[in-house]
Amino acid sequence: MNALSLAFGVVFVLMVLVLGVAWLMRQPLFGLSAISVQGDVTHNNAVTFRANVAPRLTGNFFTVDLGRTRAVFESVPWVRKAVVQRQFPNRLKVVLQEHQAIAYWGGDGDSRLVNSFGEVFEANQGEVESEELPQLSGPAGQASLVLQAYQMLSPLFEKLDAVLERLELTGQGSWRAKLDSGAVVELGQGSLDDIQVRAKRFISTLTQVSSRYGRDVESADLRYGNGYALRLRGVTTVGAGDKEDKKVKR
Repeated sequence: MNALSLAFGVVFVLMVLVLGVAWLMRQPLFGLSAISVQGDVTHNNAVTFRANVAPRLTGNFFTVDLGRTRAVFESVPWVRKAVVQRQFPNRLKVVLQEHQAIAYWGGDGDSRLVNSFGEVFEANQGEVESEELPQLSGPAGQASLVLQAYQMLSPLFEKLDAVLERLELTGQGSWRAKLDSGAVVELGQGSLDDIQVRAKRFISTLTQVSSRYGRDVESADLRYGNGYALRLRGVTTVGAGDKEDKKVKR
């Protein structure tokens, strides 16, 4: 009997504690009263967070779902990552990391961008700080690879005083570059090492070839095993307006 009474007493005390904790957790003292936002907030402010985040948060200090809260913040344009922590008794602390846009992704008019991690995200392109971002495109899931190729090729074309404006990886796995002069360079298929070798070979001899004819390059095809083909602006072979392809061997 004494053991049974003791057991009932323990259960009663536990029930009282549970009810007491539940009552305490519902008190206004623990209702979320403020959210401290730190980190990267270049493209967002208190007004945008109040409009996009606050209406979607539920619960108080104890019951708010931190995972869901993080997801809500990360759904806001330009926010890449959010770290959410509780601050006793009624606040949340959020540290944000924004996307750093370094390229456009897709075709003209596409609202997508590529960040420094090679991730595609959507945002208002009118809010991009730089007006000279390159245009990258390729199959879904290949943004990181295309960005890596751009970062490898861009310094090479700078040796020609040219800017690599566009880089495309086609669905067939072929690479195509477009320079600020309007010249289109077919880099062919293969690994990044393969297209780097072709680009270096092309760049190392182009100046001599173009100066020989005194013409700018309109297009180049590097898909040859022992050289490349050039189309020079204004070089004709038959009639006015016709252009000639010049094959350059190594």
